[in-house]
Amino acid sequence: MEFQLKTIHAEAVPRALAKADHYRLLNEPREAESICRDVLACDPGNQKALTSLALALSDQFAEGDVAHAVKDAEVAIGQLQDPYERAYFGGLVVERRAKAQQRRGVAGFYVFEGLRKAMHLFEQAIELAPAGNEDAVLRWNTCARMIMADANLRPETPSDAWMLE
Repeated sequence: MEFQLKTIHAEAVPRALAKADHYRLLNEPREAESICRDVLACDPGNQKALTSLALALSDQFAEGDVAHAVKDAEVAIGQLQDPYERAYFGGLVVERRAKAQQRRGVAGFYVFEGLRKAMHLFEQAIELAPAGNEDAVLRWNTCARMIMADANLRPETPSDAWMLE
C-alpha cells in the first residue's frame, strides 16, 4: 500500500531535529530516521539531518539485516560538506557496524577489518579536527582497546599482521 507522505514546513526543521535526537536517546532509531528523512525532504542537504540520519541508521545495525542501513548511512555521510565530519562520522558508522558484527558472532577477522577501517577514518579526522576536539582520538583508542582485549580480533592471514602495528 502506498501513502502520500506529508511534508513539514521549513520553520519546523529545528524542532524536528531536536525530536530526532530525542528519539535516538529513547532507543527508537526508526522514528529518528523517519524524522530526518522528513527534514531532508524539506531541506535537502541539511547537515544536521544528514548526521542524525547516519547515526539513526547505525543505531539499527544491531537489529540484524543491515545492508540497507549501511548503504543509506554511507550515502548520508558522503553528503556531509565538512571533511572532518565525513571522516569522523564515517569512522563511527564503520565502528558501529563492526561492533554489531561482533555481537552477532561474525568471524573475528571481519570485525578486525571493520575496526581497522574505522581507525583509519578516525586518523583522518584527527588530522582535520578543530583545536580542542579530541573525539576522533577517543574513538580510535576505543577501537584499539577492543582489538587488544580480544584475541579473536586478528587479521585473516599472518601476512596481514602489519595492520596491528
